[in-house]
Amino acid sequence: MKRRDFLKSAGMGAAAMKLPMERLMAAQQAQTGKTPNVLMIAIDDLNHWVGYLGRNSQVKTPNIDNLAAQGVWFKHSYCAAPLCNPSRTALMSGMRPSTSGIYDNLIDWRTGVTADQSLNVQFRKAGYGVYGVGKIYHGYYFRPEDWDDYPRTFVGDPRPTKPDSIGNGMPLAKLDCNDEDMQDYRFVDYGIQQLQKKHDKPFFLAVGLRKPHFPWCVPQKYYNMYPLDKIDLPPYLADDLNDIPQAGVNLALSEPDHELIQKSGRWKEGLQAYLATVTFCDAMVGRLMDAFNKSQYKDNTIICFWSDHGFSLGEKHHWRKCALWEEETRVPMIWVVPGMKPGRCDRTVDNMSIYPTLLDLCGIPTPAHVEGESIKRLLVDPKAPWDRPAITTFQFNNHAVRSERWRYIRYNNGDEELYDETKDEYEWTNLVSNPKHAAQKAALAKWLPKTNTLPLPERAASATSKQ
Repeated sequence: MKRRDFLKSAGMGAAAMKLPMERLMAAQQAQTGKTPNVLMIAIDDLNHWVGYLGRNSQVKTPNIDNLAAQGVWFKHSYCAAPLCNPSRTALMSGMRPSTSGIYDNLIDWRTGVTADQSLNVQFRKAGYGVYGVGKIYHGYYFRPEDWDDYPRTFVGDPRPTKPDSIGNGMPLAKLDCNDEDMQDYRFVDYGIQQLQKKHDKPFFLAVGLRKPHFPWCVPQKYYNMYPLDKIDLPPYLADDLNDIPQAGVNLALSEPDHELIQKSGRWKEGLQAYLATVTFCDAMVGRLMDAFNKSQYKDNTIICFWSDHGFSLGEKHHWRKCALWEEETRVPMIWVVPGMKPGRCDRTVDNMSIYPTLLDLCGIPTPAHVEGESIKRLLVDPKAPWDRPAITTFQFNNHAVRSERWRYIRYNNGDEELYDETKDEYEWTNLVSNPKHAAQKAALAKWLPKTNTLPLPERAASATSKQ
């Protein structure tokens, strides 16, 4: 909605033109008596290969790009952890892994997070109806009593007739099925049903899509959009790990994926599979947004779109997540807020900002335990001053600090990396030993978490830590 139309709809005159947008929003809420709803869209394993971010020129994500054009999107947004369980626990609890002790997929997040610390419970206590579907928290841990409704009995995806995988067990397949046969389609169906209902109080609706997480098995038509002979490999250096400290090498080579994929000659097949799965995910986002735009809630609902972490596809000899470089940590983040202008923000933020920002926008007090800072002022003015970097943690006492220009990594054993992202966007040259950058390294190091809680006990022996 344009500013002038926004003012007109709120019944405000010309004098209101001079008011800050935050005060205008408060005035509109006071006049209409409406509390904003929230639609949270969570994506699994979606890295920065989306069209509007420009990292990969091949990818087709028209629906996500359209959503970005409607709101404020962040050029430099990062995950709290490059792994599902610690990332989602941090975002939904407001506590970084270094505070909660939730570092891995094998740890039951409920042992380190009380109900009152959860974002959905904060909305519930504020009088919201809270609804969820799909993957919001990590899948096999759940508190059903913390939601008004959260269906869990959905049929899974069709099984491929010819199971296949590349690397060390990364499944992919072209499915002979329709979109309607996929689990994410049914998750979106639930979201659509909630948007079509008459709610007697404001709602917090979280829709979590599982793709492009493994398995990269989606209908054949999405593979057809990416002919194998047209696939371009990402920028890559054969000797990229030569200046990486041992701790970083150990993370990158914890799985022998890249060596196996290179030997088999199937690198392009892996890229094709990921791109196809991303575009399937985009189609599901499109279905949800079509229903939202037709709903009675479209003018009074905040949309927050995020991914839990990035994903590497051969860069720095690495596949999957589980590292502290750009590919594994950079994620899409989009906000559509009624009354706020769309635009691009170049400030550096991380997913820890989502919890306090949603509460801030909805007029709900932020609990004392929350570690992130609201980015509401950046949504009002994307060029507003902002000096906080993004912080990402992987396992105990391994952290990355990312500013608009720099990435600094310090591992538990003291090993370090430093990259100038304005000159080296693929992080090929580790500058940490150059005395010229000592002051910059020290300035970034001040942002490293001061608390490093020991990992909580593992609770799910049947889970796999890398999926």
